[in-house]
Amino acid sequence: MGEESTQFHGPSVPKFDGDYDHWSMVMENLLRSKEYWRVVAEGYQVIKAGEIATTTQQKNYEESKLKDL
Repeated sequence: MGEESTQFHGPSVPKFDGDYDHWSMVMENLLRSKEYWRVVAEGYQVIKAGEIATTTQQKNYEESKLKDL
């Protein structure tokens, strides 16, 4: 019988090779393809303690916070 591959191959993050311009372009493309670039470029709004947020604002905050991790 053939052996099934059980190894998990996650997305490969480019390692810095000394050429910053090339590496930063590749990293930006990777982050844009995963739709994380907006968090890098703009950050996200923090909901302050005691502040009442709408359901949409809370959802956007949680999504942005997760992407920022």
